Amino acid sequence: MAVKIKTKFGTIDIDNSVIATVVGGAATDIYGIVGMASKNQIRDNMNDILNRENYSRGVVVRQEDNGVNIEVNIIVGYGTKISEVCRNVQAKVKYNLETMLGLTANAVTVIVQGVRVIGD
Repeated sequence: MAVKIKTKFGTIDIDNSVIATVVGGAATDIYGIVGMASKNQIRDNMNDILNRENYSRGVVVRQEDNGVNIEVNIIVGYGTKISEVCRNVQAKVKYNLETMLGLTANAVTVIVQGVRVIGD
């Protein structure tokens, strides 16, 4: 599915994989995030950290009439305050969606799939 934005010049279609890449890039820039996790680790048979090409496996995008709902699956670093990291992810994802794509995020749900030691 794609998000459709109507302008005076025509219609813009933004694919969910583009939204997932923007969301994944915003989430992995936050301090305390080790990486993205798959939303269905058992089905995808992936217990590893997702790379940039697979961000769509860790992000769920649901379209609504007045915006989108985003679900982000992350792995946080050991020793970081999880609630603060999640709050920062929510703020950065909303900001990036509004500035880069012109989309309004109604809700950004952050699901912590695991905790790993941050490598030096």
